[in-house]
Amino acid sequence: MSKPHSPSCERNREPILEVLREYFADRRRVLEVGSGTGQHAVHFAAALPQLIWQSSDRAENLPGIRAWLDEAVLPNTPAPLEFDVGGHWPRGPFDAVFSANTLHIMAWPEVQLFFAHLPTITRDDAILVIYGPFNHDGKYSSESNAAFDQWLQARGAHMAIRDAEAVDALADAAGFALINDVAMPANNRCRVWRRAKP
Repeated sequence: MSKPHSPSCERNREPILEVLREYFADRRRVLEVGSGTGQHAVHFAAALPQLIWQSSDRAENLPGIRAWLDEAVLPNTPAPLEFDVGGHWPRGPFDAVFSANTLHIMAWPEVQLFFAHLPTITRDDAILVIYGPFNHDGKYSSESNAAFDQWLQARGAHMAIRDAEAVDALADAAGFALINDVAMPANNRCRVWRRAKP
């Protein structure tokens, strides 16, 4: 099959990689939630060879992810896992979790499930990095994000740019404290949390 391709993945992969180089430098096993086309998995696994990069997504996206992984033939990218946050979670423990452009696609109850389950698959000192657009105090950070949110709502009423403070509250309840919020191109953010040791 021809590999799926996302132009936005090509544009954002280097800025995201800069963040991952810092926060995943001492990590060993990463779960990527919502790997999409598979482009990020290949790029980040190649650049961070100390990591086992475990991609995952819903069943309909797995063939495309496999196409990217099969072409790259990297030693640190196991087969992608079929995974939906509302279903069976993969076996941990992972010391890092990464997800890009997923929270605004999930329904809010799914976002809640995502954070609630994180402690069951992560180590005590795990790092969580989430890339995407965020609102602050219910306000859009740019006109382009406001337009994007309207486009999302037209696609499905369950989709929306999430409020950073609401997401932080879910993370905090799961034992993850925000340690950085990195400005990214195109009015996106890379938000980084660390799981507190008990």
